[in-house]
Amino acid sequence: MRQGAKPKPAVQSMTGYASGHRSTPAGQLALELRSVNSRYLDLVFRMPDELRSAEPALRELLGSRLQRGKVECRVSLRADTAVRQSGAEIDEAAFKALSDSIQRIEQRMPGLARPSVVDLLKWPGLFGEPVAIESVTPEVVSLAGELLDAFVESRVREGARLALLILERVGQIEALVAGLVERSPQLLDAYQTRLVERLEAALSASPSAAALPREETMARVRQEVVAYGLRIDVAEELDRLETHLAECRRLLAGHGPVGKRLDFLVQELNREANTLGSKAAAVDLSSSAVELKILIEQIREQLQNLE
Repeated sequence: MRQGAKPKPAVQSMTGYASGHRSTPAGQLALELRSVNSRYLDLVFRMPDELRSAEPALRELLGSRLQRGKVECRVSLRADTAVRQSGAEIDEAAFKALSDSIQRIEQRMPGLARPSVVDLLKWPGLFGEPVAIESVTPEVVSLAGELLDAFVESRVREGARLALLILERVGQIEALVAGLVERSPQLLDAYQTRLVERLEAALSASPSAAALPREETMARVRQEVVAYGLRIDVAEELDRLETHLAECRRLLAGHGPVGKRLDFLVQELNREANTLGSKAAAVDLSSSAVELKILIEQIREQLQNLE
């Protein structure tokens, strides 16, 4: 890796969760991130209207780290009992200073009228200004940034677990394909031999067969059998299956979003399995073809949750 280059993100699941809270001047701030699988990145924000100003920054923050998944961001703000958003609070320090000043003035000027309640209410700085909820916006974005690391880590852990499950199925398919590679030539030869014997028996019982020399007849029979054998040969399908499986391993060992590319490979695996199944009936490989399709479907199900 080049010096200063950022490490590529590991394979992630689209399932993740993280939550946290923070004390602010306006009250207790709570934020929750959760995600499930989705074809694209779908960001949903649930928060008080007063904090909607944080949404653009949150959207940019989440989009910089996530590629796919339906991500729900919940934000709530609960005012502390000592903080009231509707109305002013007495500034205790200012009130004490004012009270001390009044006492000193009365000592020096005993006949001076005491200030009324209305006068006190108008005194500058006696009441603290109510905290505006909008001022919490930077705290929301900051808390989301802290939680995003834990959120991504949870998706990475789940992604690693899914990758192991997929690799387990890939290994089973590779073992199955290896067995088919080993068995298919012998099975094909045996099938061709049985087919020649049946055709030879049928020709021997046919009156019209006597019109052609036996050697010429059998040569044509063998030629047709070989041509049919080429049509039902599964070597190419097995080669492509091995290639696709190797690419699956390469992607899962790499970094970044791989779900869409793996989904394409699974489609190709399924295509080869279908072709193999249509040919396998002739050479006694039907059960292996069915097992192959089951394993491919199990991989496809796990892939639905990979980013």
